[in-house]
Amino acid sequence: MPIAIAIDGPAGAGKSTIAKLAAKELNFIYVDTGALYRTVGLAATKNNVEPKTSVQVDELLSKIKVELTFNHKNEQIVLLDGEDVSSQIRTPEASMMASAISAVPAVRAYLLDLQRNIAKTNNVIMDGRDIGTVVLPDAQIKIFLSADPEDRAKRRYDELVEKGMDVKYEDILADVIERDYNDSHREIAPLKPAEDSIMVNTTGNTLEQSVELLIGIMKENM
Repeated sequence: MPIAIAIDGPAGAGKSTIAKLAAKELNFIYVDTGALYRTVGLAATKNNVEPKTSVQVDELLSKIKVELTFNHKNEQIVLLDGEDVSSQIRTPEASMMASAISAVPAVRAYLLDLQRNIAKTNNVIMDGRDIGTVVLPDAQIKIFLSADPEDRAKRRYDELVEKGMDVKYEDILADVIERDYNDSHREIAPLKPAEDSIMVNTTGNTLEQSVELLIGIMKENM
């Protein structure tokens, strides 16, 4: 039976980076579910669709095709209508649109089976906002990963600057705080720990310390 590890937590907590490295260490497939919402958000932006307009969103979902594929290194590639959009979905604008689009019930339903089907046939580490509570409620290991907003904003700021993007720390922090509020107050699948989650706070940790901590927790609980 495949093993599923669910990692939930707020934006910028390092879920994706840590989960990716842990999956490589454990030889699991890493599934970044946030990338799926970012991809639908990108499609909405390209088609001038307003997330709050359900008719427009329903029409959009009937036209687009979102896929996850994995290369020979088990690295995730996300496709929108056959196009690799893995880099296009990593801007702050895509992040905010993902937060808005993820609050739409039809979008969550559209992506649910895609996420679950991957876990049915593979050992996976899957991260997002509602993996342990909604997507994979029977996951063998559930971790809720968090860090202070300032810490998370600094990490995201450094990451974007390293990519050559012109961003301001204050703007990133404001986005983090706004997204925290939106994610935890939405009606459908709000951000919250599953009752049986292992709570992990990585404020002040280096990436290496956080990765080592989580891999230790995973091995201990498998």
